[in-house]
Amino acid sequence: MSDSTLELRVRRMEAFEAIRQLIATYAVGADRKNDPAILGPLFSETAIWEADGVAQLKGRDAIAEGLSGLAREFVTWSLHYMVSPLITIDQDVQRATCRWYLWELCTMKHEGGVADTWYGGWYDSRLSIHDGEWLFDWVKLDPRLASANQTPWTGKTPIDLDATPPFELR
Repeated sequence: MSDSTLELRVRRMEAFEAIRQLIATYAVGADRKNDPAILGPLFSETAIWEADGVAQLKGRDAIAEGLSGLAREFVTWSLHYMVSPLITIDQDVQRATCRWYLWELCTMKHEGGVADTWYGGWYDSRLSIHDGEWLFDWVKLDPRLASANQTPWTGKTPIDLDATPPFELR
């Protein structure tokens, strides 16, 4: 195996891991009421985030603020499970696509109150390297399931998602 082949393989492995970390950090930000300080840096300056019937947000700042607003308006609590990322990295290891499944427990505002809700679907995304860092260029949420839970959650946050994590994000 040539050094260039080994170098390419290492770059690809590093890319896979960086993208998995990006998705996991997205989940942390989402579970902190779409914290713009966590979510914003995950997106390129010209990125697009969209979900049909929910929002189409263009640009890093608009995405960070728009997602935060969605949490304030509709989701009072959430626990995101980002499952089975299927990552495809281009030959030059500068661009990638990724699809992962979303399984989410959340408390959502509805007319007349709130409802503990099972929520699921998948995300499709395009990513690329920006100043040596993998960032989302486009993310689309495709929700497929939203169903009120018959037995409400315990009445308090099952996990203190606002606690300082025992690790540094990014």
